[in-house]
Amino acid sequence: MGEIILKKYHGLGNDYLVLDPNKNTFALQSRNIEMLCRRNFGVGADGLLYGPLWEDGKMRLRIFNPDGSEAEQSGNGVRIFAKYLLDEGYISKKKFTLNMLAGQVEVEFLEKNGGTMRVNMGKPAYAGPQMVLNGLEGEVVNAHLRFWDNDYNTTCLSVGNPNCVIMMEEVTPQKAKELGPYVEQSPYFPNRMNMQLCKVLDRSHIAIEIYERGAGYTLASGTGACAAAAASKRMGLVDEKVTVQMPGGSLLVEMDRDNTIYMTGSVELVGTFTLAEHFLS
Repeated sequence: MGEIILKKYHGLGNDYLVLDPNKNTFALQSRNIEMLCRRNFGVGADGLLYGPLWEDGKMRLRIFNPDGSEAEQSGNGVRIFAKYLLDEGYISKKKFTLNMLAGQVEVEFLEKNGGTMRVNMGKPAYAGPQMVLNGLEGEVVNAHLRFWDNDYNTTCLSVGNPNCVIMMEEVTPQKAKELGPYVEQSPYFPNRMNMQLCKVLDRSHIAIEIYERGAGYTLASGTGACAAAAASKRMGLVDEKVTVQMPGGSLLVEMDRDNTIYMTGSVELVGTFTLAEHFLS
């Protein structure tokens, strides 16, 4: 059995491991993902990126949460994987497309080294098959939903994955960690839910705290930033260009007239890891 090598990157403190099936013969299993992502026992990460894969001539990425479940989309994961593809020579163009479970995104490198990029994240969906909700009809926008014996001003939408944006006058890590499990596991959301606590600072700035399904509290989230900006715009609270402040740093989210979302942010390489033999069993 050969060794396995991973690369680790982070986007604003939201860190992912990249496992390249073209350079490893490791058979990926959910229990191995859990072990790798555990910070005190493995390498530690907010998730694992598996690829590149090719289907019908298209490049594909699979995204896994640290509990081993598969995610449809990840904004920071997309940027991290794009940087990996450039670093490893898989791509050389300034623009390229990448396919995931949620569909296709377009990535544009803004720097030659790929450290900063702009991603077309598509349009948000407030209803339809992407938003599976129990006991709720139609769109949930600026609505009052009950979590943990309290009512909250809530907007639910998909930006490739499902998100619940809760508007608050103050947002803190403690509140996100307390409320997050109740939102993630709420009976409203049979497929579980990502949560963002959102405070509007002005027409071009918001601050969010994040709790992600399968991962828990995270320092940043690309899809979470896009969801919070889109929900704030839908409610008429912000303009088309929004800087989203998170504990790990800020992302720029732009929304054009047809509501297409563009996310701009940076990525950094942490290092390369060679795993001990017991991770392969």
